[in-house]
Amino acid sequence: MLRENYATWHCGSHEISLTRPRIMGILNVTPDSFSDGGVNLDHKKAVARGLEMLDEGADIIDVGGESTRPGHESVSAQEEAERVVPVVRALVEAGAVVSVDTRHADVARMCVRLGAAIVNDVSGFTDPEMVQVAADTDCGCVVMHWSHEGLGTRAPRRQVLLDESRPTGSAIQHPVSSQRRFTLPDQAQVMRQVMGFLGDQARVLMRAGVSRDRICMDPGAGFDKLADEDVVIQRATRSMVSMGYPLMCAVSRKRFVGAVSGVADAAARDAATAGVCISAIEGGARILRVHNVAAVSQAVNAYWAVSHRDPRQGFVSLGSNVGNRVANLARAAQLIDDIPLTCVVSVSHAYETEPAYGIATPVANAVAEIRTELHPLVLMDKLIEVEDALGRIREKGRDPKKPGSAPRIIDCDLMWLEGETHAGARLTLPHPRLGERDYAIVPMEDLMHDPERFLAHAGVPVTPRDERVGHVTADLGEISWE
Repeated sequence: MLRENYATWHCGSHEISLTRPRIMGILNVTPDSFSDGGVNLDHKKAVARGLEMLDEGADIIDVGGESTRPGHESVSAQEEAERVVPVVRALVEAGAVVSVDTRHADVARMCVRLGAAIVNDVSGFTDPEMVQVAADTDCGCVVMHWSHEGLGTRAPRRQVLLDESRPTGSAIQHPVSSQRRFTLPDQAQVMRQVMGFLGDQARVLMRAGVSRDRICMDPGAGFDKLADEDVVIQRATRSMVSMGYPLMCAVSRKRFVGAVSGVADAAARDAATAGVCISAIEGGARILRVHNVAAVSQAVNAYWAVSHRDPRQGFVSLGSNVGNRVANLARAAQLIDDIPLTCVVSVSHAYETEPAYGIATPVANAVAEIRTELHPLVLMDKLIEVEDALGRIREKGRDPKKPGSAPRIIDCDLMWLEGETHAGARLTLPHPRLGERDYAIVPMEDLMHDPERFLAHAGVPVTPRDERVGHVTADLGEISWE
């Protein structure tokens, strides 16, 4: 393992690595949310949008069935469940890390039983029943600050100042405007309320038996707060991170984002949202809750790549059954080594393997160990470019997650990447068939002492050798790729 930062957020069966920013895609299954109400009210459309967000770069899908926009009308737990349960069930079955955005204990408990990994409670777990749900399960918990009375931190226009030139006890009044004037309210008062509430609710959860590493904080941007107060809170990101919990930045399309960017239309605030998110990341926030996953993911990936040194270990399986197969493997390794922010550390021997997954002829296989600083979806696209550069012909209409039977000059499968789990049509990590492939595990023995133990530690179940597919039949020797 390469990384020095092993911070994780424990959410059910998932351990979400926070060594890089994570994106939580907003999936509102509501008719009245402030910027996308009604778009995904149909269950099938909602599921399709959730899967699409995974392919755009979302690490988590946050499913909500009740709008919390200003002036919203509350819905019953039963109505909310009818909206979100089918969507949560389908996304969990697809392998997604699912969060349920709810303040109803019955809905939260139902969704966690279906496999939701996170409960995102806008009321900050102030309901004892919600605390009990957290205590009875192993879900991740998002504690959000929401003061329904507002923070009320407007600074007074006048204040009494002691004139030190006069006798002790004597005071005069000075207009604040003539002495000192501030554009924003006092940070101390705002942050005492926000951080005090978040800390108190975290302790409530921990006293109920919720482990600290399951708790995430959200200062609640836009929830009964003035734009000035939201800016104060965002500027205090480092202070909130210092509390020792993962911090969420949930500013997407909020009113204060429009106020500071000059964009009136909520749906047009995605570029401004990305700007605020990048500021929050620099302050230590690691979960970004956004509507436009593709735009924010693109901005964050570019920012992170150029501003943070973040090398990760990975393994790419290479296969060829057309032409000079070993030469194809060598050329693929060379092209992978040319990918920006990526290098090949070592390549295993080439191995003759039995045909698998409907392929008609034996295959030459190898595994390349890499280091990369690219987002896994970006790296996957670069691996596809390597295949295309070598003349790979693809089967039309084939599910990209299922092996095909067509001959291939080269096949580059991203099998494992340090600290990364992902679900989606474009990419699944770790590779869902890694543990059953003899033609992947045997070459890995050239690169490490005990790949089966390594994979087991990474949560990848390994099939006994005699039950695997694509058995190795011969060693074809070293690959000259450097």
